[in-house]
Amino acid sequence: MKKLLLLFTTCLSLFPITGAAQSDLKEYCQKIDEAIAHSQDYVAAHELKIGEARRALAIETTPSGKYQQNYRLYTLYKPFVSDSAMFFLRQCIALAEDMGDASSAVKCKAQLAIRCSNIGMYDEALMILDSISIPSSSVNLPIDSIALGTYYEAYNNVYSELAYYTRLDDMRQYYDAKSAYYERLMLATLPPTSESCFLRREQHAQAEGRLEDAMKINDEWMKTVETGSHPYALVALYRYIEYKLRGDSTQMIHWLVESVLADIRNSAMDQGSMWELANELMLKGEIDKASSYISFTSDCANRYGSRQRNWQIAPLLATIAKNYKAQSERNTSQLRMALIAISVLALLLLGVLFFLHRRNRQLNAARRALKESNDELATANKQLADQTKELSALNAELSTLNSQLSETNRVKEEYIGRFMSLCSQYIDKLDDYRKMVNKKMKNKELEELFRLSKSTELKEKELEELYQNFDSVFLHLFPNFVNDFNALLQPEMQVHPKEENRLTTEIRIFALIRLGIEDSSRIAEFLRYSVNTIYNYRARIKNGALDNRESFERRIKQLGMIQ
Repeated sequence: MKKLLLLFTTCLSLFPITGAAQSDLKEYCQKIDEAIAHSQDYVAAHELKIGEARRALAIETTPSGKYQQNYRLYTLYKPFVSDSAMFFLRQCIALAEDMGDASSAVKCKAQLAIRCSNIGMYDEALMILDSISIPSSSVNLPIDSIALGTYYEAYNNVYSELAYYTRLDDMRQYYDAKSAYYERLMLATLPPTSESCFLRREQHAQAEGRLEDAMKINDEWMKTVETGSHPYALVALYRYIEYKLRGDSTQMIHWLVESVLADIRNSAMDQGSMWELANELMLKGEIDKASSYISFTSDCANRYGSRQRNWQIAPLLATIAKNYKAQSERNTSQLRMALIAISVLALLLLGVLFFLHRRNRQLNAARRALKESNDELATANKQLADQTKELSALNAELSTLNSQLSETNRVKEEYIGRFMSLCSQYIDKLDDYRKMVNKKMKNKELEELFRLSKSTELKEKELEELYQNFDSVFLHLFPNFVNDFNALLQPEMQVHPKEENRLTTEIRIFALIRLGIEDSSRIAEFLRYSVNTIYNYRARIKNGALDNRESFERRIKQLGMIQ
């Protein structure tokens, strides 16, 4: 069975991996390397299962129970350690014979023969099978169909192995005939959905070129196994062969890697897919990776105890060693040429170094002269920077003075114009008042004149007009003064005029300060308040300042200043 698979894979290895498969191969190898790195963890988990089965066997008392536990240990050791698997099969044979269970005894003997033939013990396999007594008549057989089919499968397996390895043509024909005979019996006896039947049917479809039928068989087989399990590895390996026969390099590498990963993760020590992957990598020239994988599968084969697998690995190891030698010779030749080139380059480098040394001496002399010039220039630049700094300070001071002067001129011009207008108005008012007095005196209205001279109504009216004119001119000059003034105060201390374009007494005091009138007596004289009242107003407003009250009036003087 396995020899037919190896025949396919060896022949098909002539197809190179191209296209997308080459780019995917690096990613696949990373997954395999990661699985190999954790292989000891997988082995430890498998050994833990074996330990649990051994403990269960130790406490089992009934023959049937012991048989079940021994068979369970056989299935755990089957892909893991060949000798241990055969040991527990022998235990199963002895228990089945003691219980008089002919079917189980025949089935286990047949499986033991299969194990022997798989590791190259062909004489032992035939001796075990020849020891089984099967009546020639199929009527009233003492064993069930599974045991009989396994018996036929074992003969088919050993004869196919002998046919593959013999070097005598007449013996190969004899073994092929015997193998075909027992294969027909096996296919007629075992259930069609068994692994052995699926495997043989797919092999024949591949060999006969019926690729569509082979893929359908593989699809049916795939449905019977769990993804990632040990049986899944074998199905994936044959699916790899299907795609390789079709020339689909992308799919074939995918399924070969699936088989390799399933073997590693299930702690399978008998690994056909890893051997095949190493062969593919070697053909691609990936010798290091092929050597790494073949070494890993060789270690697994030694642990499993399979002479047959070592026979298969040995030619590939020899090929890899040969490729290593060829590569080493190429590397040696390349190294020799590289040494010659390096020697020539070294001589050229010495010449370049001598030339550079001479040039460096010239450059050093030029650098010294340039450094002296730079030092002189740096000194001059420093002096110029100091002068520039002083000039900048003077310019800034002059700019501030110019701003203040422009502000003062603007205010002066506005107030002079308004003052001249008010003086003209007051002259007209005095003349009107003179005419009114003259008229009253002419008409002998002395009591009316006396009453008018006693009344303060005229004074209050004129003061109100004066303050209104002051407010109007000031807000014309500083339209945002009220908002800016309140922005310097805490919310509860802010002052808002009741009338538009009018100022309150508090704002009017600080408006005069903004105009440069800081003396409280002058402010009191203008606003007709006592000096003490003006002082209290100023103190109360400054106490409500957001920031430092000492700098409040200085900031008032800067409100609305032209920048």
